[in-house]
Amino acid sequence: MFRRLLPALAALALFGTACASEPEATPSAAPAATEKITLGFSAWPGWFPWQVAAEQGLFEKNGVQVELKYFDSYTDSLNALATGTIDANSQTLNDTLASVAGGAKQSIVLVNDNSTGNDQIIAAPEIKTLADLKGKTVAAEQGTVDHYLLLLALRKAGLTEADVQFTPMLTDAAAAAFVAGQVDAVGAFAPFTSTALQREGSKAIATSADFPGAIPDHLVVTKDLLGRDEKAVQGLVATWFDTIEWIAANRPKALEIMAKRGGVSVADYETYDKGTTIFSLEQNREAFTTDLPAQAKLISDFLVSTKLVDSAPPLDGLFEPKFVQAVQP
Repeated sequence: MFRRLLPALAALALFGTACASEPEATPSAAPAATEKITLGFSAWPGWFPWQVAAEQGLFEKNGVQVELKYFDSYTDSLNALATGTIDANSQTLNDTLASVAGGAKQSIVLVNDNSTGNDQIIAAPEIKTLADLKGKTVAAEQGTVDHYLLLLALRKAGLTEADVQFTPMLTDAAAAAFVAGQVDAVGAFAPFTSTALQREGSKAIATSADFPGAIPDHLVVTKDLLGRDEKAVQGLVATWFDTIEWIAANRPKALEIMAKRGGVSVADYETYDKGTTIFSLEQNREAFTTDLPAQAKLISDFLVSTKLVDSAPPLDGLFEPKFVQAVQP
């Protein structure tokens, strides 16, 4: 989860001060889509609003039948979408590009958020700078955004992956290994950053905030779903913006739902505020028009140059802006 070249716009206050809570009501259901679709998501603050949507009946309000599937492993969610096991997933731009480079047929239909600090390279007390990583053991989930963040950070310090002992591990396991002193540094995303920082004296020596625009997060759908049920895709996109509105108006209840899904306290969940920038409808439309295609090219070139993919992914049809364009403000 990471960010981009997008300008610093005023983000919708998902985690900031919200309107006073209004009485909770069950939304009236619109005519349902013709079939149930499966939407995947995993442990990232910018994706937990989907849990709110499910619990508040907002999918049904927008005429879409959704089986919401939570993945403990982010990599498993990527593989599920790439193989067509699920119809849609929230995932990063660089991981989507890697899947497309491998032959997956996918399209991006929504920007959920930008990572603006919630992806971090966390190091042991004796490691003061990125340059100090040379010769050290660094764990991260191979091929995913925190691996990408590590490579960006190493490049910034004039190093490459060959200058460290890279240890591929699932993010939760990597954070635990770091706390146990089994590795010298870890690349992790919230809420697993909180786990990693339990190691005494540890600190973040690089974050996604250091690389603006490098890690955008999206709702990604299979080309198969796009071809057979555009109504369902439109329903998903409309539900997202309804959910952000509901969260703003019902912040305490929303925080409870999202914190529970993340397995953390409400207080801990609120600490992820500054590290995740939720995109408004206006920001979505602007991003699709200019910034995302440019960022995709930059990330694609980086993935090829670092040999994370064998060849550049095809970008034709990757972005489908018509769904955010059709949402009524």
